[in-house]
Amino acid sequence: MTVDVLSPPAPAERQARTAVAVLFFTNGALFANLLPRFPQIKADLGIGNAAYGLAVAAFPTGAIVAGLAAGALIRRYGSGRVAVGGTVLTGIGVLAAGLSGSVVLFATALLLAGAMDAITDVAQNAHGLRVQRRYGRSIINSFHAIWSIGAVTGGSMAAGAIALDLSLGQHLLISAVVFGIAACVALRFCLTGPDTEPDAEAAKEAAKGETKEETNGGAARETGAESRELAPQREEKLRKTRLRTGYVLAALVLIAASGALVEDAGSSWAALYLSDSLHASGTLAASGYIALVGAQFVGRMIGDRLVDRFGQRTVARSGGLIAAVGMGLALAVPTATGTILGFATAGFGVATLVPAAMHEADELPGLKPGSGLTIVSWLMRLGFLLSPPIVGLVADSTSLRVGLLVVPLAGLMVMVLAGVLQPRRR
Repeated sequence: MTVDVLSPPAPAERQARTAVAVLFFTNGALFANLLPRFPQIKADLGIGNAAYGLAVAAFPTGAIVAGLAAGALIRRYGSGRVAVGGTVLTGIGVLAAGLSGSVVLFATALLLAGAMDAITDVAQNAHGLRVQRRYGRSIINSFHAIWSIGAVTGGSMAAGAIALDLSLGQHLLISAVVFGIAACVALRFCLTGPDTEPDAEAAKEAAKGETKEETNGGAARETGAESRELAPQREEKLRKTRLRTGYVLAALVLIAASGALVEDAGSSWAALYLSDSLHASGTLAASGYIALVGAQFVGRMIGDRLVDRFGQRTVARSGGLIAAVGMGLALAVPTATGTILGFATAGFGVATLVPAAMHEADELPGLKPGSGLTIVSWLMRLGFLLSPPIVGLVADSTSLRVGLLVVPLAGLMVMVLAGVLQPRRR
């Protein structure tokens, strides 16, 4: 067996990796600074639960409305610039939400923040995947782990601001300025040039080589009659290629949505299930989501090494199995401790799914740069928007315990669809 010895990354590539890590950190921290201030904003605006729920839904709505524009922006301005510009505008949107004097302005600001957050998310992942190609090994999971650190940092900043009795304007202005400056500094160390690397272009051209040879070189080898005879074969091959790309893209969307669904189950339903259905104390009930996020962070920290050693396909299938079995057992034998462990196994199991789907979508042949990544990210966010009401409807019809069966089902779906991911490199 031969072993490929990778040359160490150049200083510019190491600096670019640090710059992308900063962008992921700021993206995680910005909106997390606003979340703990929602109760105060709701009280200041004097709105009820229904109006508050509709206003908060503006954030994912903005992400869905603007998300598909990310690919075009990246192709025109470059992923680094788009990520930094989106970060600055997200900070402005979050600040405007905190300063809003009416529910309409609050929802409008959240719509802007959600739109910019979605564009930033695609752009920073695109640049991270570009750096990963330079490294020649998986590093994308570490960026998502740093996003989690940023989210914890942002929430802690908000808690500190509340403890220090800082006004919403003061707190969110500090957050926007600090993280906006950090993103602008990071831009200096991002990779320059077009997002599509020459070697990637060469690979795509090689993949199209046979078709090009048939199309452009056919005149030297074929008569006009032979060319007409081969035309249906070329069209059939092109049709099959497009169908294959469409199938793979749909599978990647479902894999990413499965990871998002498990995350949402933890954030939206873990505490409620533990407290209402299992009668856990408030402190213990909060441990369900904490366990999921903590285990997911661990999974992302070690995910790159696992992917390099075993391949995306094996890691995803194993993760789907861990999530399905762990959460399935927790729901089959409902106890507070077992449920917390179930959410932990689910978080660990899905840790690499979203990065894996984004990486694979970004490498799909026949798509413009950034298009596959944009589509997966956009539809994944649609899953975030739709999964809470679906689980809620099932819970109202039966029980929340039955509704949470979506978690092991998501794990099973990943096991079935993981074949579209890359196997271990030989």
